[in-house]
Amino acid sequence: MQLKKYLCFLLFCICAFTAQAKDYRASLFGIYSDGVTLNTRSIQYAIDYIHQNGGGRLVFFVGRYLTGSIHLKSNVTLHLEEGAVLVGSLNPWDYDRKVWTSLIFAQDQKNIAITGQGSIDGRGRYIARNIVDMIHKGLIKDQFRFDRPEAECRPVLVYFRNCEDVKIHEVTMQNSSSWVQIYDQCKTVEIDRITVDSKAYWNNDGIDIVDCDGVSVTNSFIDSDDDGICLKSHDASKVCKNIVIRNCTVRSSANGIKFGTASYGGFSNVKISNVKIYDTYRSAVTLAAVDGGFVENVQVDSVQAYNTGNAIFLRIGERVKGKKGRMENIHISNIYVEVPATKPDAGYEYEGPTEDMPRNISPAGIAGMPDALIENVTLKNIEIRYPGGGNPMFAGVRLTDLDKVPEKPEFYPEFSMFDELPAWGLYVRHARNIKVEGLTLSCEKKDYRAAVVLDDVHGANFKAVKISKPDKRDWIYSHKSTGVVTK
Repeated sequence: MQLKKYLCFLLFCICAFTAQAKDYRASLFGIYSDGVTLNTRSIQYAIDYIHQNGGGRLVFFVGRYLTGSIHLKSNVTLHLEEGAVLVGSLNPWDYDRKVWTSLIFAQDQKNIAITGQGSIDGRGRYIARNIVDMIHKGLIKDQFRFDRPEAECRPVLVYFRNCEDVKIHEVTMQNSSSWVQIYDQCKTVEIDRITVDSKAYWNNDGIDIVDCDGVSVTNSFIDSDDDGICLKSHDASKVCKNIVIRNCTVRSSANGIKFGTASYGGFSNVKISNVKIYDTYRSAVTLAAVDGGFVENVQVDSVQAYNTGNAIFLRIGERVKGKKGRMENIHISNIYVEVPATKPDAGYEYEGPTEDMPRNISPAGIAGMPDALIENVTLKNIEIRYPGGGNPMFAGVRLTDLDKVPEKPEFYPEFSMFDELPAWGLYVRHARNIKVEGLTLSCEKKDYRAAVVLDDVHGANFKAVKISKPDKRDWIYSHKSTGVVTK
């Protein structure tokens, strides 16, 4: 019996020692925290060593660790203690490119993670400036549209492709020169309690989830110069599916949460709940199927948006001739939005583009195509507060001329794409089976437009609608529509 106890104690000690041995201090590998020494090769050696020896955590303590591109391997965690900063090099030649240019790569790996209360700083505006310099010198070939390098040419902070069992916990990601983090065709990704603070350059999407299966984004704060949380489908044979976004706060100079713009495959089984969005230039929520792909089985619940340019925008388009999208089974409930009279992101360093001014405030929108209707949409307990004050001198299309509203199937999908619309609250076009229960629309000042306009809508049921406005115009106008019921 004594021998058995001794063996059990010995086994416990060995297990405890083994678990402890799986943490490796960065300094063990000659990785310096002075912010000056370029540690790329040392960090990569450490990752390779840990990977080859059964896996573990590479732990960075307080300090600034300068590096170029590194490649994470299976069973390895980068753990950044509070006060530890992984700092991106300012030399463009210190970065690798594999589809995207990135600071941290992983491809075809399993069980990888970035954790801890430290941060990753891409120093985006400075590395982008140096890339521009190289383009001007002819050393980097780039389309250089809009006087900026293409997004793929500028380093993102994280690019993981075809990886499985990924965890991103607690870390702060800041100052990317392009999209902040991309998870491309990955399975089982858990993003929790992270902070994104990236307003350093153009195209600073906070989180991009591309053709992934099984992703959760929870308890996180996103402040970005482009779309906050963005689902994309780059591959027509893939689907971005089984996604959960919950308990997050988002600010964006574009859209708070967006599906697309790239929508070649599809989006399926997505749940968004308990999200706060503020100071956001475009829509709180945008769902787009404009490249031949589909959007189906989406639930959006409990979203609050303040000082946001638009509430909800659903769009089917045809950016590639002959490839129309599909959208169906969308359930949006318990939404509160305040739309301001002024530009919501005014004053931010890289704010959204200024639309043709002056213009009237755009309504929430559901816009399909004549031969590709958006189907089976439920809006329940929705409240949107508008500033009102629509000026008829800016009017583009009258209610009697709704056929003149342009289709623009090939255009970039955004709420203002149709220019002036004859509705101030909700505009639905080319749709079927729309159910609205508990809709409250209000505007502070008189608006010459109707609150709700339906155009080519078949099967629309409105129940418990409250319209607060300063005039006595009928709240709904229907054109070329059938089966419209109001209670």
